[in-house]
Amino acid sequence: MFSGSMVALITPFDSGEVDFNTLDELVQFHLKSGTDGIVPTGTTGESPTLSHPEHRQVIERVVKAVGGKIPVIAGTGSNSTAEAIELTAFAKKVGADASLQVTPYYNKPTQEGFYQHFATIAQEVDLPMILYNIPGRCGAGLTPATVARLAKIENIVAIKEATGQLDFASEVANLCDITILSGDDSLTLPIASVGGKGVISVVANVVPADVKAMTDLILEGDFVSARKWHNKLFKLSKTMLSLATNPIPVKAAMAMLGMASEEMRLPMTPLDDSQKEILRKLLKDYGLNA
Repeated sequence: MFSGSMVALITPFDSGEVDFNTLDELVQFHLKSGTDGIVPTGTTGESPTLSHPEHRQVIERVVKAVGGKIPVIAGTGSNSTAEAIELTAFAKKVGADASLQVTPYYNKPTQEGFYQHFATIAQEVDLPMILYNIPGRCGAGLTPATVARLAKIENIVAIKEATGQLDFASEVANLCDITILSGDDSLTLPIASVGGKGVISVVANVVPADVKAMTDLILEGDFVSARKWHNKLFKLSKTMLSLATNPIPVKAAMAMLGMASEEMRLPMTPLDDSQKEILRKLLKDYGLNA
């Protein structure tokens, strides 16, 4: 159910408020582009700076705009298990198809703490769950052995793998049968080579049809043709995301392309002028009218 090109959707802002009209337009853009799933209120969606009411409103609005055409995987993770349960229950209530659960950040649980956190959410809310392993942002991460333990729980169905280490995906694939999704655009094809089934993508905010074309070929087993898309997308995704912390560069890119405002909330700040020139050239070299 959860495979292919799924977009880690931005949350557009206008004058300090969530821009729900643009959010609706972005959902329609992805539906027309063939995107396989939409992931609101994750890292790229700036969930740390959304209020709890806004977080819920964005999830509900995206579910409504999608209208059941493709899966909506709501970012409902937290470093508080009780809070994650509450948000996940809300996502289920309004019709989300799954939740994306980031590893608890800042408080750095033990592996047993990670296991109990995710197992408790799964027990309390009967909704498919995608684990999100990104130790670079969270200060700690899951081990492959803990992923394998969690994979035995029926509604834990996939993992968004963002350690940046191909060996991690290989170890998980050897230990258990769980859907592995890339959490790094530049690693979608390499992770697919060891069993990955797609990506939760940042760059798909900008070029969804291209990411979709690559993941379709991956799922068909045509890795030679998929490699051509990987090579085309590699510089765009790698350079764009190296300019500053996500989602700063992708929001700047979308502003240059007339898709959404680059507005963010503190502590996120815009690219400087020199970085914007690098990004503008990168987009033009790719073939986009920035």
